[in-house]
Amino acid sequence: MPIAAQRVELPIDHFRLLGVSPSAQAEAVLRSFQLRLDRSPDQGFTHEVLLQRAELLRLSADLLTDGSLREGYEAALLGGASGLEFSSNREVAGLILLWEAGSSVEAFNLARKALQPPQAPALGSGREADLTLVAALSCQAAALQEQEQRHYQSSAEILQEGIQLLQRMGKLPEHRKTLEKDLEALLPYRILDLVSRDLGDQEFHQEGLQLLDGFVRQRGGIEGSSSSIASEGLQQSDFVLFFQQIRKFLTAQEQLDLFIRWQKRGSAEAGFLGVMALVAVGFSQRKPERLQQARKYLKSLDLPGLDKFPLIGCMDLLLADVSEAEERFRNSSDEGLKSWLESYPGETLAALCDYCRDWLRSDVLPGYRDVEAEPVDLEAWFADRDVQAYVESIERKGALGLAKSSFSFLSSLSGEKVQTDPTEKEIDVNTDLPMPGGLPDYDEESAKLSGTKRRRLFKSQLKNLSASLKLLEKNPIRAFFSNSRSACIGASLAVALIAIGTSLKLFNLRTIPSTETSENKQLLLKDSNELTSNLNSSLKEPEIEPLTIKEPSSKEVQALIEVWLSGKARVLSGSSSKSLPIVARKSLVERVQLERDKDEAKEESQIINATITSFKLVSQTPKRIEAKVNLSYTDQRIKSSGEIVSETTIPSLNVTYILGREKELWQLVAYLSGN
Repeated sequence: MPIAAQRVELPIDHFRLLGVSPSAQAEAVLRSFQLRLDRSPDQGFTHEVLLQRAELLRLSADLLTDGSLREGYEAALLGGASGLEFSSNREVAGLILLWEAGSSVEAFNLARKALQPPQAPALGSGREADLTLVAALSCQAAALQEQEQRHYQSSAEILQEGIQLLQRMGKLPEHRKTLEKDLEALLPYRILDLVSRDLGDQEFHQEGLQLLDGFVRQRGGIEGSSSSIASEGLQQSDFVLFFQQIRKFLTAQEQLDLFIRWQKRGSAEAGFLGVMALVAVGFSQRKPERLQQARKYLKSLDLPGLDKFPLIGCMDLLLADVSEAEERFRNSSDEGLKSWLESYPGETLAALCDYCRDWLRSDVLPGYRDVEAEPVDLEAWFADRDVQAYVESIERKGALGLAKSSFSFLSSLSGEKVQTDPTEKEIDVNTDLPMPGGLPDYDEESAKLSGTKRRRLFKSQLKNLSASLKLLEKNPIRAFFSNSRSACIGASLAVALIAIGTSLKLFNLRTIPSTETSENKQLLLKDSNELTSNLNSSLKEPEIEPLTIKEPSSKEVQALIEVWLSGKARVLSGSSSKSLPIVARKSLVERVQLERDKDEAKEESQIINATITSFKLVSQTPKRIEAKVNLSYTDQRIKSSGEIVSETTIPSLNVTYILGREKELWQLVAYLSGN
């Protein structure tokens, strides 16, 4: 008695097999059938399996063009029937049609199963070759389908299975290389898929971290120094975007661990990122010892071109060493920052706190899964008992000379000694750490204070600092100078672009030009689009009286701003203004003159017309006035020959002006556009 041929069922129906709609008429079915016959896959299948494919297509076309057969088939589908049965000798042809119909995942899994014992075909047979080829093709297509659904990890798993299958079969090396390249290109997306999973999927999250670590090491660090990066793989600009995207799914501690690991393997930029992560961990978790570590770590890094003083100064301030923090800021190489500090209309401590707060909010705390960037509460930081206890402990040790510490953080990073300021004693990172900001200067009387008295004195100083912070929070001047500080901190960090450009991009740190330096390619005047009015330079400038009244009216404030606009327009048109130094601070006047000098060097001048269309006094104190102004603005930049270089027209521009009072004289101290 003959043995019945085995049959297999494939998850496809006659409509999908032919690629037609269930409502297709007989003519459409026949057209699709003929088209499928004419477009036979040419990837290298055997002639025999292609004939079987054509026969299966013919059987489907015959059924769907026969009215009674089609009616019975449609009734079976409505009754729950699914899939088509084929004899086993036509299985490979059915898998080809399944792959062509877009069911690539099913085709790959069935082909992979058919290549395994006990149903595996004979070695070297045509069936083995056809099954291996359809497995390779459906694997690549299935992986692409998963990618389109943003199932990147699933896509990678399919590619890995396909690669392993082809390695085991020892066939189709070119197809295997293609799958390997697809898997390599998928890595960044796969990492993003894994690390962005819910917190409950820790297994996947940790796998993503491991892949990220290996990915960066393969690239040669954050900098992408590996020679292979230039010709293949993710380019540096794309890597920056990729890392910015995944940072929000990583905790501060996870990022810190990665940065330290990469820095130990030679990535200089990772060291700077590690400092920022240390500060984020320390401040958000109220762990001042982390700030001490960050401070020492930053000083140990060799980053040519980076002005470390403002960053270390912020850490000194958070460790309650106010005098050292101020000294750091004044030692900065950024003239714009120092000028901002000098012109701050308040006490230096308020300026330092304002700068530090904005530094934390804008540059340090954003970008972590477990850290909130807002609010930045310095008062709560200094009021924290753990912070107070830690700072007081190292303050006591500092009075004796050098603080003994159990920290071994830096020694775990490098066997080298920490690079310290020339004024500090060289210390072994395995044993000693100085007090924040280095060794303070103690006069003889301070050195004789008993421990109890000194602790009382320190607590009094800390209390005063908290009180100053409370006053600063209530002072409306902070609202403006927080924004003004943004330009200054950007300038401080901009110097680091040469040395750590990628780090700044990864952290989204701003690199806004300083508002004071002569090297600016575009002054704050131009950056903020603060506009001036135009008075014909040939007209004589009217004399004005300084505004010294204690509480000027809205009209008087508006008049001062109008004088500023007209005076600046006169200077930029090539004339001069005696009124400008009366109504504006020296730094603003110098900016206008600097812009004029640049225009003059290019043999150009500006004809500006700006008219105040609305004016609102927002706030007023004995020392500060804030006004919001809407301007209608036009300008022309003209060559000395009369040629118009450019023209600008802005019908409506909002500008915030800040006036400050010093020695009874009210003057414009700053302005911001777009507010």
